[in-house]
Amino acid sequence: MRWYDPLLYPFAAIYDGITYYRNRMFETGNKKSISFSIPTVVVGNLNLGGSGKTPMVEFLIELLLPHLKIATLSRGYGRKTKGFLMASKDLGPSEIGDEPFQIYEKFGKSISVAVGEKRILAIPEIIKQKPQTDLILLDDAFQHRYVKGDFNILLTTFQKPFFKDRILPLGTLRENINGAKRADVIIVTKCLDHLSESDKVFYITEINKITNVPVLFSGIEYGDPVPIFDPQPKSFEKVILVSGIANQTLFVSEVKRRFQVVETITFEDHHRYKEADLIRISNLVKKHQDCMILTTEKDAVKLKNKAFYKYVAEFPIFALPIKIKLIEKDKKFLFDQITKIVKDKAYIREI
Repeated sequence: MRWYDPLLYPFAAIYDGITYYRNRMFETGNKKSISFSIPTVVVGNLNLGGSGKTPMVEFLIELLLPHLKIATLSRGYGRKTKGFLMASKDLGPSEIGDEPFQIYEKFGKSISVAVGEKRILAIPEIIKQKPQTDLILLDDAFQHRYVKGDFNILLTTFQKPFFKDRILPLGTLRENINGAKRADVIIVTKCLDHLSESDKVFYITEINKITNVPVLFSGIEYGDPVPIFDPQPKSFEKVILVSGIANQTLFVSEVKRRFQVVETITFEDHHRYKEADLIRISNLVKKHQDCMILTTEKDAVKLKNKAFYKYVAEFPIFALPIKIKLIEKDKKFLFDQITKIVKDKAYIREI
């Protein structure tokens, strides 16, 4: 126990009471959850950030895209705009948020990407503007209970599962662990390669003490570095590592395993890069010379800001792509569950 934990207990108790009361209002019907005619899948977590929500949404897009017309909806955390917006080539991360912009850059030609902090108003707008949509993926919407999702996917990391966490501010939980009972499936993310059966049994047993739903285990697969601007002739063995994500551990470990890291610059999650940051990075590149900047896909989105071009155009800068790994049986389970919902709602006849 940390020495200051006793000071936080009263605040944690108050926060727990407020979130319990709010959830209870929905469960008793005093607050209304609306179910839409269009199928919706919720992807979320109980804790603050770092569970892999965006990679999971991207995984679902790739899994379902050959069969369904998909839209994604998030609130667009960190954007400077308000209200509903449909992503387009004229909008950047400051207008729609980092993660939605990342998804749009990857899949914008094949899906619709929307943002709106009031999802209950945003969903009808998606239906109006994109009537051909078969399914809406709601990113980071597990606590947004005004919309009743048809299939709720709860993520929790292998490194810090929700059943070992505590409520804010003692821990990182946004609500009591009993919130997991709203999930239709729980996916333990960022699992180590070759996870033992005993580890799986332990996690399943602990989760089933709270809720008896299927538990899946997913890992992370990193690709080769991708240049974020014009194609580069090569990547480099030496890298300056730049990242601003909620949980840096796995990313930093992977980069150090594959490259010679000469400098490391880390920022807080959702860091807004400033000119001073780019000057600092530029000076390090000049100092070390034969090296590249290596960053996350999420950070690469922000470093593409036109205001920084005079700095980033001077040196090779790459992003390390990330994908979710699931065994085929679990992929099929998710595919079958989600497409069944679409069929049952009669949004399409055959898949």
